[in-house]
Amino acid sequence: MISLFALTVILPACGKDDDDPPAKTKTELLATGSWKFSTATSMGTDVSSQIPACIRDNTYTFAAAGTGTLNEGATKCNGADPQTSNFTWNFATNETILHISAMLLPGGSNDFTLVSISETSLVISQVVNLGIPLTVVVTLIH
Repeated sequence: MISLFALTVILPACGKDDDDPPAKTKTELLATGSWKFSTATSMGTDVSSQIPACIRDNTYTFAAAGTGTLNEGATKCNGADPQTSNFTWNFATNETILHISAMLLPGGSNDFTLVSISETSLVISQVVNLGIPLTVVVTLIH
């Protein structure tokens, strides 16, 4: 009887720790620092070289309030552009679409499908016209 009592009282206490912090929201993950270009693929093929170097070296910092800062990096596409500029962003369609007022990809739009987001990577996709319309999956990292 004592063993049965011990199993029914002690075993449930060995479950998940209630002190674990809650999972971060997509907004919290997005706003955890600056994001920089890592890769771009289309149909499983690396198309990173099709993205101009002046875009690949940009960094993007998102604030939880729906604002952000674009840093042009070492190479600017247009030398007259400021080093940094502000943008706005928001999630749409149940946080499956990321709308960014700044252009991230030439030939693209301001709306990206959110493929995945974690503490270290942001994967987004959109149809980009690189001579022909292609779905490009872009990975940004910290």
